[in-house]
Amino acid sequence: MAENRIKIAKDKANLVKALKISDTVSGVFQTYVDIMVFAAAIGISRKKRVPLVEIAKDLDPIRRDYFSNNRCELLINLLALSESQNQSILSDDEQSDDQRINIFEEYANGGLEVLQQELRGAVDYSEQMLLILSYERFKPESPGEEFDLTRFLS
Repeated sequence: MAENRIKIAKDKANLVKALKISDTVSGVFQTYVDIMVFAAAIGISRKKRVPLVEIAKDLDPIRRDYFSNNRCELLINLLALSESQNQSILSDDEQSDDQRINIFEEYANGGLEVLQQELRGAVDYSEQMLLILSYERFKPESPGEEFDLTRFLS
């Protein structure tokens, strides 16, 4: 079985490069794996799943063993299981692996889209990222949930 790699959308490549700490860039994350896992978490939180239309050529796809070494494989599997509601997606075959990777990539791409919008115009990404994390932590109740007064009736 050929090793699948985690791909990054072409339109998000510059953002991903800017978020990674390097000699020339004062980014926020140590590795591309950290960026993709954070982006997937944002995508999941905001229920934003965006298919990859075009793959970045200037960023190599990320090897799967980097995710395994960082224990992020569990996140990929749980996300796939939650999204598909079918335990066969955890099978050790190429088709299931492709599905798991695809789900993760799409949520990460959705999260990167959110980050791209929220970081637009920011000079210091670290300050904006703190605001995003603060918002996620203290997010207001979703407007779809109405307050039920019937529980006060006896």
